[in-house]
Amino acid sequence: MFDQILIDKSWSFSEYSPKDTSYVTHSYYTYPAKFIPQLASRLILAHSQEGEMVIDPFMGSGTTILESLVHQRVGIGTDINEIAYLVAKTKTTPIKSSDLTQELFSLEMDLKNLTNGRKEYAWEKACQKLYFHERIDYWYKSSQKENLAILLYRILEIEDESIKNFFLVAFAQILKTCSIWLQKSIKPTRDLKKKDYDVLTTFLRQAKKMLKKNEALCQILSPQVAENVEHFRKIACQDARNLPCQNEMASLIVTSPPYVTSYEYADLHQLPLYWLGHLEELAQFRKKFIGSSAAQREEVELHSNLATAIVSKLGNNKKGREVRNYFADMYEVFKEMYRVLKPQGKACIVIGNTNFRGVEIQNAEVFVEQMQQIGFQIFDVVKREIPSKMLPSTRDSQTGQFAKATDANLKLAYPTEYILIMQKSNKYEY
Repeated sequence: MFDQILIDKSWSFSEYSPKDTSYVTHSYYTYPAKFIPQLASRLILAHSQEGEMVIDPFMGSGTTILESLVHQRVGIGTDINEIAYLVAKTKTTPIKSSDLTQELFSLEMDLKNLTNGRKEYAWEKACQKLYFHERIDYWYKSSQKENLAILLYRILEIEDESIKNFFLVAFAQILKTCSIWLQKSIKPTRDLKKKDYDVLTTFLRQAKKMLKKNEALCQILSPQVAENVEHFRKIACQDARNLPCQNEMASLIVTSPPYVTSYEYADLHQLPLYWLGHLEELAQFRKKFIGSSAAQREEVELHSNLATAIVSKLGNNKKGREVRNYFADMYEVFKEMYRVLKPQGKACIVIGNTNFRGVEIQNAEVFVEQMQQIGFQIFDVVKREIPSKMLPSTRDSQTGQFAKATDANLKLAYPTEYILIMQKSNKYEY
């Protein structure tokens, strides 16, 4: 249906450098598959006014929320992932620079003291307070585990929640570097010969980078927003099918939903989830994601002839159930979007198509069919080239799983994507 749409080069944002796309606090944490702030910003400016509500049901690291604050909108968001919630909250919280600098100096002095002659005592204290998941030993050498534990123990002693969260994000960001996770690999792969990075040095470097970004955020936010962040931001760690917004209050939705393989994102977050005590079983964590095949449910109505045909082609197997559950879950999300939007409000959905076992998974076209069933109308559809997202770019043609680009027969998973701009009508009740 959308094959004939021409690529709009103006939406590729190719003129922007990595420095541009990571301005202010957007670079606090390396988050997988996030869209660039310029994309969210353009949609926000085009389809909303100052003071209006902008919602992201799949907020991830908070790109849409932060851009909403920058442009003096009220940013509302949800995410089922505790690390996403922590990062989104932290990167949208301006903190007085002198307070951060003072705490960082105190933290550095304490850690140097604890790790110089008092490490055994510090390690004992950390063990009393922290819970160590068995998988931490899989990913960390014992010396790195001890140093990270002492650092985390000291961070958790900080009384001010915003400052504590700031340093927890810095801690989360260095976890991969200080582990034996293959540094350049997105897939969870161990490198037993990986060199040891000094934990304190790595942490201080990250924290100081974030300090500068926080200063930039404080400068760019209007005083009205900076002094009343809790009024302009409402985020929650909860399901996208339960948005913290009353009926018909939002003017705009800007979001990039997880793809049908969203459970793969869970693997990328496992290190901070283990360390911060949010994860017991990775398989259990995956069940929380949209489209989980582990969810036991009755036969569901997909509200899209195309979706039904796609699922039929895949067959009654794990992959077929994943795709079926994904489309069923997304329909429920679209109903929730319809509920919170004002009449004539717009929902901007950034999504691409993919392919499993030779079956084209036309996410964009299915979404349009489902949203039209609810009462949305097409306002515009933009086709854009995909920027460099932090995800493997190829799939195995048989399994559909992300794979390394070593086989000439593998093809790009998401070479392009669509921005569906759908407008709410009053055709149906919610």
